Amino acid sequence: MALAIRVHEQPWTAERAALRDEALLGFAASPKSISPKFFYDSRGSQLFEQICRQPEYYLTRTEETILRLAAGDIAKIAGPDLSLVEFGSGASLKVRLLLEALRPARYLGVDISREFLAASTHRLAADYRWLDVHALCADFSQPLELPAEALGKRPLAFFPGSSIGNFDPEQARAFLRNLHAALPPGSGLLIGVDLVKDRQVLERAYNDKAGVTAQFNLNLLERIRHELDSDIDPGRFQHRAFYNEAESRIEMHLVSPHAQQVRIEDRLFDFAAGETLHTENSYKYTPAGFRQLAAEGGFAAVAMWRDPWQFFSVHFLRRE
Repeated sequence: MALAIRVHEQPWTAERAALRDEALLGFAASPKSISPKFFYDSRGSQLFEQICRQPEYYLTRTEETILRLAAGDIAKIAGPDLSLVEFGSGASLKVRLLLEALRPARYLGVDISREFLAASTHRLAADYRWLDVHALCADFSQPLELPAEALGKRPLAFFPGSSIGNFDPEQARAFLRNLHAALPPGSGLLIGVDLVKDRQVLERAYNDKAGVTAQFNLNLLERIRHELDSDIDPGRFQHRAFYNEAESRIEMHLVSPHAQQVRIEDRLFDFAAGETLHTENSYKYTPAGFRQLAAEGGFAAVAMWRDPWQFFSVHFLRRE
C-alpha cells in the first residue's frame, strides 16, 4: 500500500536562483556574508544530522531530554485533536517524542530542502500509519501561507533546535510576526531556545573534534561550485567559529588564509588574506530576553522547561 503524503507547494524563488542572487550580493558586500539557509541542500542536511550526534554538540541531546521529560505537560497544555506543524522538518527524535505524547490528528513538515523534506515525511508516514502527513517545501524565513487542510482548528507550531537563533533579533521578530499572521488565534508555538552560557561550552559545540561542523560550513562552497557557474575551491578556505560576547552569538565564518580571487558566473570577487565569508550567526538568549522577543512578535509565554545545567530552554507560547 502506497503511503499517502499530501504535498503542498508555496510559490517562492527557485532554490538555485535564490542561491545565485544571494551569493552575488553577499560576495560583493563588505563584510562578505551569505544566509545560513543555503547550508541545507541534501548533503548539508545529512551533515547537520551528523553534527547533532557529536559529543560537543549539547543542543540536540539536551533539547531531546527536556522534551522527553516535559512531553506529558506539553500534551496537557496543547490539548487533544491538534495539528502539529514542524518548521525545519528533520529526521531527529524530537518530533517523534511529540507525536507519541500528543497523538495529533495531522502533521505538516515545512522545510527549504525538498529532498530532505520528502525523505523525512515519508519516514514519518511509514512509522505512524494513523497520522495524516503533509509536506510543504517553502522558505519559512519569508511570509508563509500554511495550507488550511493541514492546520485544522488547533495547530501547534514546533520550531526546535534553537533555529530561531540563526536570525538576528530583528529577523527573529519578523519571523514571529509572519508566523503570527499564518496561524489562527489561540495557536500554540513550542520553540527551542539556546541559552547564554560559558564561552568554552559554546565554542566547543561549533568546533567539534571530528570536524563535522567544518565540513558542514565548507559544504556551502561545494554547493555554490556545484549549482552555479563558479570556480570557487572549498580547499582554499577554512572553518572558523567563535563566541561574540557583545552580541551574545556564535559566529561561523569561512576564512581565506591567502589572498585569492573567485568567480561566480561573470563576476570576480577578491578575498584579502584573512578575509572571511560570514555564513551563520547563532544567537543565545536569557529566558527573560526571549520572552520579551516573543511578546514583540505577538506570542504570550505559557510555560518554559530547562535542563538542570540551564544550557537550553523549551518555551510554550500562545498566539494572541
